[in-house]
Amino acid sequence: MATVTFDIEDLKRRMQGAIGVLKHEFGGLRTGRATPSLVEPIQVEAYGTHMPLNQLATVSAPEPRLLTIQVWDKSMVHAVEKAIINSNLGLTPSTEGQVIRLRIPDLSQDRRKELVKVAHKYAEAAKVAVRHVRRDGLDALKKMEKDQHLSKDEQERLAEQVQKATDQFIAEIDQLLAVKEKEILTV
Repeated sequence: MATVTFDIEDLKRRMQGAIGVLKHEFGGLRTGRATPSLVEPIQVEAYGTHMPLNQLATVSAPEPRLLTIQVWDKSMVHAVEKAIINSNLGLTPSTEGQVIRLRIPDLSQDRRKELVKVAHKYAEAAKVAVRHVRRDGLDALKKMEKDQHLSKDEQERLAEQVQKATDQFIAEIDQLLAVKEKEILTV
C-alpha cells in the first residue's frame, strides 16, 4: 500500500471555520445592548467600492445603549450614515461633525422573536457547512479505500472519528445558539 494520509485535523479546522462564521454572524444580531460588532457587517459605498465600516471609522460603545462611530474622513460621513440607514438594523444615526451616534432602542417582543428565527437560520447554515465537511471527509475515505490506500477496517475507524468530530461541532453550534437565544429573549 502506498502511503496516502488522511488528515482529520484539517477536517476539524474546516468545521471550526463554520463555528467562527457563526460567532461572527451572531455578533451582528442585536440583543438590546450596544456592541461594536453590531455594525461590523455594514458595507459602505466609499471611494468607488464597497468597504467594511471598520475600515472607515472607529466604532465604540461608551454606554450600554449607545454606539459612537468616529468617521476618519469628513467626506465619508454621509456615505456611512446612508449605509447604516440601509442596513435594516432599525437604527437611526444622529450626526455631529464626524461623529455618528446610534441609540440602541429596547427590542419589542416581536422583534426578539424575529431575531431568534434569524439566529436559528444562522445556526442551521453552520450545521450544513459542518455536514458538508463531513461528507467531503467520508468521500475521501471511501476513495482511499477503493484505491486500496486504506483497509476497510481503517476506513471505518477513520469514518467513526469524522462522525465524532461532526457530532462535537454540531453540539457546539447548538450550545452557541442556546446562549444567543437566551441573550436575545432576556429583557
